[in-house]
Amino acid sequence: MAFGRKNRHNANDREVVGLYPHGHPAAGYDEDPEPAFGDDDFYDEEHQRRGPVRRTIGCLIPLALLGGIGYGGKVAYDNLIENFGSPSCTFAAGGYSYQWDPDQSANAATIVGVGVLKDGLPERAGQIAAMTALQESKMRNLSYGDLDSLGLFQQRPSQGWGTAAQIQDPVYASQSFYTALRKVSGWQTMDPGAAAQSVQLSGFPDGYDQHTSQGQVLASVLSGQTQQGIGCRLDAAKTSATPAQVVKEITRQTGLQTTAHTTSVGYDAASTQTAWALASWAVAHAQVDGIQTVTVGDQEWQRHRGPNGLKWHAAKKPTSGSAAVRIDLAH
Repeated sequence: MAFGRKNRHNANDREVVGLYPHGHPAAGYDEDPEPAFGDDDFYDEEHQRRGPVRRTIGCLIPLALLGGIGYGGKVAYDNLIENFGSPSCTFAAGGYSYQWDPDQSANAATIVGVGVLKDGLPERAGQIAAMTALQESKMRNLSYGDLDSLGLFQQRPSQGWGTAAQIQDPVYASQSFYTALRKVSGWQTMDPGAAAQSVQLSGFPDGYDQHTSQGQVLASVLSGQTQQGIGCRLDAAKTSATPAQVVKEITRQTGLQTTAHTTSVGYDAASTQTAWALASWAVAHAQVDGIQTVTVGDQEWQRHRGPNGLKWHAAKKPTSGSAAVRIDLAH
């Protein structure tokens, strides 16, 4: 999938600014500090001609200090995120990176899983559906909306989308959206925002376009086109679903037939893309299902509260092949 232009600002992106108030020692000086020596000593120390060794040392000391400050700042930031940052998931593909909370991430995985994996639609369908849900509900399964609108896509019972209970089932709502999308002539080649509008008939028809790159990233990662494209910083799991429950949900959302083991779920995919699609689905649902580790071949994602949760690492227990997936549950 060719990625479009990147939005200049995403409301879900996080920034850390103003960690120290004006005048705080860590914020730096507004003026030069008092000299470390008396006036005479300071003059003599600073204005004597320096030899080559002293000049070299004089250059290295500031560099060493800057290096120490940089390393210390990174450690402090990592500790800040690990101890105080909210759980979140990061999706990255094609040079773009976006962050959502675990609930939004699980909803996105359900939407793309239903369309691309279960219904066999192209990745573009997943992009259009993700763009629509971001615009309509910010990827949240809402119990309210304009008039009688509900759910991820703000579908209306009075307009034939289903009962209120059905619309608030993300799987049902996603299938309903894709059914309507298939009826749009030429949706495969038209502008994604226009395709979304053809389904939704929104009063704000241009609103979907602002989510083009986000939709591309979600579809690319969750369809398995992009490998290792998702990571989540999550608290330790207090409970978890059973392997049988996870197998049932995977089948319901993706159509894939996985196998339940004692404390894990296994799947031998027909392709590495399908393997990574399931792996990405599992990481996105790790908060909901209490998933501890996801392994594909020799790569592993492990649940972690800090920045390590955003990365894939060499697997401690690799699977049998590059298209084999293992989902370990907390226990």
